[in-house]
Amino acid sequence: MSKNDISVAEKLKRLYELQLIDSELAEIETLKGELPMEVADLEDEVAGLQTRLQKIDQSVEEVKADINKYNVNIKDSDALILKYQKQLDNVKNNREFEALTKELELQKLEIQLLEKKIRELQTSIQAKQETQQSTADKLKSKQADLELKKNELAAIIAKTEKEEDKLKKKSEKASKVIEERLLKAYTKIKKAYHNHLAVVTVTRSACGGCFNKIPPQLQLEIALRKKIIACEHCGRILVDENILESAIEPAPVTTLD
Repeated sequence: MSKNDISVAEKLKRLYELQLIDSELAEIETLKGELPMEVADLEDEVAGLQTRLQKIDQSVEEVKADINKYNVNIKDSDALILKYQKQLDNVKNNREFEALTKELELQKLEIQLLEKKIRELQTSIQAKQETQQSTADKLKSKQADLELKKNELAAIIAKTEKEEDKLKKKSEKASKVIEERLLKAYTKIKKAYHNHLAVVTVTRSACGGCFNKIPPQLQLEIALRKKIIACEHCGRILVDENILESAIEPAPVTTLD
């Protein structure tokens, strides 16, 4: 008998059995809580802070390279000053004296300018190093948080992994005996709700999903299991509480209301 030829009652039973399995899987996910998301967020934060530190390191090295370059330029200017001062001893006229004096002044001004730039760069390095330290401290804290969350998640996974794998296989197996149309409807409804309930029982005359009252006549139709009925309020598939008991005689397949 194909998946499409079985009775509506059997289809409802299979859907409800799948729901029970998927609900157990959902409980495991609830046990994990927000940990997977928290771990992912912390991993992103750690990676971002590490990148930021690398950029600060690179920036500091670039500034240090500029300082070294300016120090070399200062040495060059010092050398020129010594040269011009020696030449002053051998000047032959006022014109040469004035030219050398002007060159000396220019080199001294150049040194003053370079020293000012170096001081500014040193201040910049200090600010960058302070940012570097605060970023490193934050990174260390986030890495500790990440390690803690990873350990918590790993402990839960270790505890539930076998059961989760077992349930996933059961869910996959249960899905294979349900016709594609119903499975698509089930999956769509399940994704619409945070508790992942797509098939619910009528309990105390109310929908087990949204808890709205179900009219007596509709309850009777649900109990007969001759057609698939959805809650008019939340759209979940409704089954009676005794759905897992002995199978009912095959009945004509009807469309999903």
